[in-house]
Amino acid sequence: MNANTLLLRLEGPLQSWGNHESKFVIRRTGEAPTKSGVVGLLCAALKISRIAARERLPKLNSLAMAVRVDRPGVRWWDYHTVGARMQMRIAECEGKTKPGAMLTRREYLCDASFLVALQGDPELLVAARQALLNPAWPIFLGRKSCPPSLPLLGRNDESDTGDFPDLSSAISSVPWRPRLVGDERPERVECLLEWRPSANEPEAPADAEVWYDVAQSFDVQSHQPRFVIRKQLTVGDGKNVSIGSPRQTKTPAPPRARADYRNSEYRAARKSRLDADQGLCVFCKAPAGTVQHITYRHAGGGETQDDLRSLCRLCHDAVTMIEYGLGMGLDRINPEDPKWRDKIIAKRDEIVAFRSMETRRRRLSPEEVE
Repeated sequence: MNANTLLLRLEGPLQSWGNHESKFVIRRTGEAPTKSGVVGLLCAALKISRIAARERLPKLNSLAMAVRVDRPGVRWWDYHTVGARMQMRIAECEGKTKPGAMLTRREYLCDASFLVALQGDPELLVAARQALLNPAWPIFLGRKSCPPSLPLLGRNDESDTGDFPDLSSAISSVPWRPRLVGDERPERVECLLEWRPSANEPEAPADAEVWYDVAQSFDVQSHQPRFVIRKQLTVGDGKNVSIGSPRQTKTPAPPRARADYRNSEYRAARKSRLDADQGLCVFCKAPAGTVQHITYRHAGGGETQDDLRSLCRLCHDAVTMIEYGLGMGLDRINPEDPKWRDKIIAKRDEIVAFRSMETRRRRLSPEEVE
């Protein structure tokens, strides 16, 4: 690899990146991966202990860093107890302890996704990439309770590396990856770019932020400041970029409300919908055997006619399978919407082909099936 940039995908159910606000019993998280957190991640992959890191940190800190916030996540608090059945030190009297546990509150970023660019010495990036592909110690996103849900790097190629003139071009080259199929690509995403003085810009801009996240030591926590610039940047569309886009993943469907099919209000709404549709499937015009919820926001007896659509069993099964495949939540597919037409037809054909094969298998003898 002869490249000056390494790109990492940091994504997981939970992340937590400590900053200067993360102290003692209130352990807050920064809004995005910190430089000390990313460097610590590299140290774990390279098998660099906390004590040994003192000698290696200057070189690792020489890498300039940028973060693209593809999904900021939702902030979650968790309640912790530390030191059960242990003697806990107390601040009031030096050297004194008391029995019991220390209560702490810890903050996490839930369902966040970040793209991190590290730029600098190519040899150092080669070593870092090899270590991340086969880390010596476990990799986690800020805290040990936060494992990544995706590989940080590509596995069989060098699509996570490149040669770029600056961090802006590097971080904007990678296509934005949707969380769910159908999510629209934003025109611009927020990026946090490390600023360093240059001949053309010897002084930091007025809007530069100071982040105290450049680790000087891990065994005794010590950090130095750096300048960070916020920018809204356009991202690549995946058509003409040298660095491949991360893999798209599907997430499980969140729990949905279930209709109470014995509820008299639901039965009335169901009958009204079937009557309004003349007892016909709104998609294929075959006799309708059921109704489909296009939203579950009023499920359980509060449905209106607009929440339901009449469907035959085949179209109902096709729509439901598409919804589960996309991991849809309360709001579901409206089979009358033209954008779903081709997908529903394709799924219907798939169901018919599968059922025909199953019927044929039942009719054949075991010898004929083989």
